[in-house]
Amino acid sequence: MGISLDGLASGLDTTALISSIMQVDAIPQTLLKNKSSDIQSMVSALQGLNSKVAALATQATAAAKPGALDLYSATTSSDKVVAATTAAATAGSIDFQVNTLAQSQVTVTNKVVGWPYTTMTINSGGQAYTVTPLTSSLDDVVTAVNAAGAGVTASKVSVGGGEFRLQFAATKSGSAGAFTISDAGTTFTDVKTAQDAEIALWPGTAAAQTVKSSTNTFADLLPGVSVTAKEVTGAPVTLTVARDDAGITKLASNLVDGVNGIFSLIASKSAVSSTTNTSGTTTSAGVFAGDSTVRSVNQSILSAASLPVGTPPTSPSEIGISITKTGSMEFDATKFGAALAADPAGTAAKVQEIAGRIAAAATAVSDKYDGTLTKSITGQQSEVRDLADRISDWDTRLASRKATLQRTYSGLEVALSNMKAQQSWLTSQLAGLSSGSSSS
Repeated sequence: MGISLDGLASGLDTTALISSIMQVDAIPQTLLKNKSSDIQSMVSALQGLNSKVAALATQATAAAKPGALDLYSATTSSDKVVAATTAAATAGSIDFQVNTLAQSQVTVTNKVVGWPYTTMTINSGGQAYTVTPLTSSLDDVVTAVNAAGAGVTASKVSVGGGEFRLQFAATKSGSAGAFTISDAGTTFTDVKTAQDAEIALWPGTAAAQTVKSSTNTFADLLPGVSVTAKEVTGAPVTLTVARDDAGITKLASNLVDGVNGIFSLIASKSAVSSTTNTSGTTTSAGVFAGDSTVRSVNQSILSAASLPVGTPPTSPSEIGISITKTGSMEFDATKFGAALAADPAGTAAKVQEIAGRIAAAATAVSDKYDGTLTKSITGQQSEVRDLADRISDWDTRLASRKATLQRTYSGLEVALSNMKAQQSWLTSQLAGLSSGSSSS
């Protein structure tokens, strides 16, 4: 790079002059950069909205599935037993009593310092496992038992005085985990026997029936309902499965919340605000303000959530789902609960119809191939790429323009410098002629 001799001949600040000219010449590129930045902000906002609408589509699709509102909860009359339901649960009730809890077998040895260097046999699950420790070390015995895959784990327990006892515990609870150990010269004591949990159905009646489980959980005691015993009960326990009105209400409420989340996001990014300072009042609009695509998205989801439902068509407000004067949705839990109590099937059907419409509208907007927002995002991303190419072209053009200006002003400085040199020479020559004439 050459040495810059800024304004040596002309006295001009050529660097500042060139910079000013370049700023003017770069205005078209600056406008392109600003436009690209605005579009990228719009793309980012649209992507956020699209993700939120896609989540609403998933939520509404799940709510619209057959049986999605066939929700049931299970309760028991005793805190010693807890119940859980699955989607297969239906209404019902049954009495039972917990007779025993499941436990895993635990067996310990007498006090030992070492272990006879012999072969140990563990019988578990109807199979015999031969265990041969590497040495008489208790640690080696523990390692060998734990590596045998016999369904038994061994532990070395210190009992003081440098003595130990080995504990053997079944890895499975219930009678299925029962085991025996054969090893000459060692005494084994069962401190806990293998035992299944046991409940008696319809206790105290001629229909009494015993049911066992290797764990304390009895799966599908009623269809889609399992119970877990925490303690033995001294009296019968009643298991009741009933429609889960709270769960159904929450599902409907969450659906309305999901819709309002879309409206809230659009409103926040469409808002117009004014700022007043000493220079005056400045008004700015959100990135979504005036965008027809976003406006269409808002309207399609609003229509899906608020149009009449059922046969004959009735307003969703009759089940507590209504539109407000601000254009959002409102959920009245009390009104919904009353409608659900009066007509469970009809109310659930209306919620599912609304959910189906919302799912269809949200999917049409957010589909990753043909969604309205997806296409808008793709189109604007393409425009950003085109602008990037044009901005890059301007980089090349401006660099060339700057180089030309630098050459021009450098040539000007050289020319002026030469002219000043000639002027100095002529001045000196004229001065010499004037001196000669005076002497003669």
